[in-house]
Amino acid sequence: MDGSTATVLGTFIGALGGLSGGWLTVLGQGRQQRAEHARWRDEVRRDAYSTCLSASKQLSAAWWKMSDLLGDDTSTPEQQQDGFIRAHDAWTEFSSAVAAVAVVGPRSVADAADTLRQAMYEMDMIGLSWYEAARTSGHGSLEEFNARFASAARAKRQPDKNFQIAARAALNTET
Repeated sequence: MDGSTATVLGTFIGALGGLSGGWLTVLGQGRQQRAEHARWRDEVRRDAYSTCLSASKQLSAAWWKMSDLLGDDTSTPEQQQDGFIRAHDAWTEFSSAVAAVAVVGPRSVADAADTLRQAMYEMDMIGLSWYEAARTSGHGSLEEFNARFASAARAKRQPDKNFQIAARAALNTET
């Protein structure tokens, strides 16, 4: 092998080594970027799921407090109005949290959140009807609403549990 052939061969081997090294670097960076994106996505999802769970608990608590006010013959219309406003504000927070879950996904968790939203909506609508009936009748001791409200509160338990199960599956925290 003469010097020029060795030079060409050396250049070719060097170029091949450089291309291989560059390719490995790009491949490694792609993997790292995908891993960073997955961590970011999981963090965004974790925050959205946590916010949704917290908001659902706050909404439920607001309506339970409201049901206590409605069942208390000594509560005033002003106290009931304040309780209704708190429940309405809690609904707004919960509804926004469900929308955030729908955006960050995945579809299975978004669907579970929507089912929970529907169950919470039923409880919210019964509470609203109870509040309106109390305003009309001048008292909230209306057993039919108390029973319907308690039933709706029980009915939301499974959708709440299903949302948590779907969230754990999406975050791969079932170990």
